[in-house]
Amino acid sequence: MSVSLKVATVIPARFAAQRLPGKPLADILGKPMIQHVFERAAGARGILMTGVATDDARIARAVEGFGGKVWMTSPDLQSGTDRVAAVARLHPEIDIFVNVQGDEPLMDPAAIEAAVGLVASGRFEMSTVMTPMRDVADLSNPAVVKVIPDDQGRAIYFSRHPIPYSRKPSPDSGEAFVCRRHVGLYVYRRETLLRFSGLPACAMERAESLEQLRALQAGIPIGIAEVDFTSIGVDTPEELEKVRDMLRRERR
Repeated sequence: MSVSLKVATVIPARFAAQRLPGKPLADILGKPMIQHVFERAAGARGILMTGVATDDARIARAVEGFGGKVWMTSPDLQSGTDRVAAVARLHPEIDIFVNVQGDEPLMDPAAIEAAVGLVASGRFEMSTVMTPMRDVADLSNPAVVKVIPDDQGRAIYFSRHPIPYSRKPSPDSGEAFVCRRHVGLYVYRRETLLRFSGLPACAMERAESLEQLRALQAGIPIGIAEVDFTSIGVDTPEELEKVRDMLRRERR
């Protein structure tokens, strides 16, 4: 990573999640989930500052309670990307912004570093990461976002459905795992973030409920690094309990 580039990590967090309301404050082994995300994100090297962007005073108090930085953003903002862009407007001195979704308590700091490296190198304006698919059941789980990369390390398409369609799926042969599991992490050049957040939602984005498809529709290539860690984005009580179990095992 170029030492001349300034990088900030922003964790957008909202209280009113549809499937798991209040999830940023959900207790995970004595800490709110947002604290786990913050501590993991803050562990990445080369980051000038890390903080949480929220419109909720309860989340802000929790973050301030463990000594984290908070940016209060408008409740009218529609997405996490919009919250990160709002922070970007406050910090014109920052060159690269990292968006770590607030429901990724198992985030690997090395994954952040890998994604930042793709943008800092000048190869891409925007990047993200993927991990191997390990469970055939994840292919049909719409909460698990799938991605297909090309040979140049760019994302071709993201979907909540199995991609590509397989006429003769054969998990034993590995055919079922052509796609990879997408992780809730994005890195942008400042100007790309501001451009992206100003674009209208496209038909693909509305159909899949995946805002990264807006970038692909607009012709913004998304670099994608493959990393190897277990990522669970917490959207349901079952996923929350799975994360608790995994962290309990880590502590043993």
